[in-house]
Amino acid sequence: MHSHEFYMQIALSEALKAYEIGEVPVGAVVMSSGGEVLSKSHNETMRRNDPSAHAEIIALREAAEVLKNYRLNKTRIYVTIEPCIMCAGALIHARVEEVIFGVSDPKGGGLVTLYQLGNDTRLNHQLKVTSGVLKAECGEIIQRFFQEKRKTNGQKPLNPEVRSQKSE
Repeated sequence: MHSHEFYMQIALSEALKAYEIGEVPVGAVVMSSGGEVLSKSHNETMRRNDPSAHAEIIALREAAEVLKNYRLNKTRIYVTIEPCIMCAGALIHARVEEVIFGVSDPKGGGLVTLYQLGNDTRLNHQLKVTSGVLKAECGEIIQRFFQEKRKTNGQKPLNPEVRSQKSE
């Protein structure tokens, strides 16, 4: 079994894919209890015109397809940024065992910073949460994205491949 850093590097490579297409650069990887990659994804909310197309949601859907079960018992998910409340709710409903994330989200974090949904005993499942894995790297890509977005008045230039796909 590999280290948390190994799997977070996979999530970071997914975040980079989102960054390259102008999406908020968040990546996620769902792992089996044996360390097998079940799914990996990145944010695609704008590309799909879907407010629920966060990296975590897409990765959960794909992992459920692989396992042929909506319950993802004994799985772990690696996410570059702390999941929002929507994603935290989905992780709880899917019965993910552990969430490992890179950088906290003080404006929208659903697990430790703003809300603590993962350890709320009123809910029918609790999550083990580990934070700060490759924190600097995960924070850097998100900070760079929003700095560039502010410089371009909110318009992140898309690379030529994405432009041609959008115009088709």
